[in-house]
Amino acid sequence: MLLTRASEYALLSLDAIRKSDTPIGAEQLANELCIPKSFLAKILQSLAKKGILESRKGAHGGFILAKDVNEISVNDIIFAAEGKSPAVFDCTSYTSTCPNGTIGSCAISPFLINFQTKIDDFLNGLTLGDIL
Repeated sequence: MLLTRASEYALLSLDAIRKSDTPIGAEQLANELCIPKSFLAKILQSLAKKGILESRKGAHGGFILAKDVNEISVNDIIFAAEGKSPAVFDCTSYTSTCPNGTIGSCAISPFLINFQTKIDDFLNGLTLGDIL
């Protein structure tokens, strides 16, 4: 799976939020980053549901980081933004066209599993603080 705009927008938003001394609303972020507000609002809510952001209500409300940047893994951000973990190759989506006919047990399955493990380990070990 390639990362989509959702992950890109999540990372850009988290960068802007971490730089702010006060909570930032979805509309302000959308304007600053030139991102469609409705799409960004969904991403921000997902980040809040996963405990990455905290949503504050009221006239001076908006979003703030719920954790230190060094406690937020890039994998958690991607999962929150995309709704699933990044997959190198998802065999199950090709069940009907698999040339081998045996999803998950073909000759390249061990390679794909090893590759996925390395990607997962890398993204789990990489924090927001590492990339910003």
